[in-house]
Amino acid sequence: MEPYATVDQVWAGGLLFARLGAIIMLLPGIGEAYVPARIRLALALLLAMALYPVVGHTLPALPPTTGGMVGWILREVATGLAIGAILRLFTSALMTAGEIVSMQTTLGFSQTANPMQAAPGSTLSAFLVLLGVTLIFATDTHHLFIGAMVGSYEMIAPAKPLVAADFSELAVRTMSQSFLLGVQLAAPVLVFALVFNLASGLVARVMPSFQVYFAAAPLSVLLGLSVFALSLGVLGTVFIDRYRALIRVFMGGALG
Repeated sequence: MEPYATVDQVWAGGLLFARLGAIIMLLPGIGEAYVPARIRLALALLLAMALYPVVGHTLPALPPTTGGMVGWILREVATGLAIGAILRLFTSALMTAGEIVSMQTTLGFSQTANPMQAAPGSTLSAFLVLLGVTLIFATDTHHLFIGAMVGSYEMIAPAKPLVAADFSELAVRTMSQSFLLGVQLAAPVLVFALVFNLASGLVARVMPSFQVYFAAAPLSVLLGLSVFALSLGVLGTVFIDRYRALIRVFMGGALG
């Protein structure tokens, strides 16, 4: 391969491909099961060649032993999987919000195939997850993924020790923030459900003979979905802003 690329260049390209391929495998939208594996591999290879002039100086030299080569490749794969898992983990906020809205509007039993998960989920949860992926591409947030990949080589340089404790702390923090964000996104429907259920209970106490359930059930679905539709714009905006802030953590070069 010397006429085309030196041994050191092939080694550097392989290290870049190991980390970038692992990240792309877990990225929202790009790393889904319905995206052909050849497309993801081709994208990872293209990014490895494009980013080599930018981050090539941070890569270690070719080890003299096979064991050293395998160790470096496994380290880069583990780093890429950790970064991709954290970026995907935050999208669980939309699934949490969808499940809460489904329970409050009595639509929790409405199940549908969720292309983002192996198991089916509630219809509103699947809708919100697909909405989030659409917003990521519509707002060009996926361009920040490339910036995060470049920033990861400054924040987690291959020549530096891999600190697993920082990754664990960031993963726990991301999970807690995503759950909190999911509850916040569903807050309008939660407030409506609280007021509506209190009103229904008062009507049932004042008029015991009135069949509150038959009147309240369709109103709960109709009004709950109306409140959900009215808050959809704010929901998408808040999610994208918070997701961009998470990506900038890797672009800024600091785990904290």
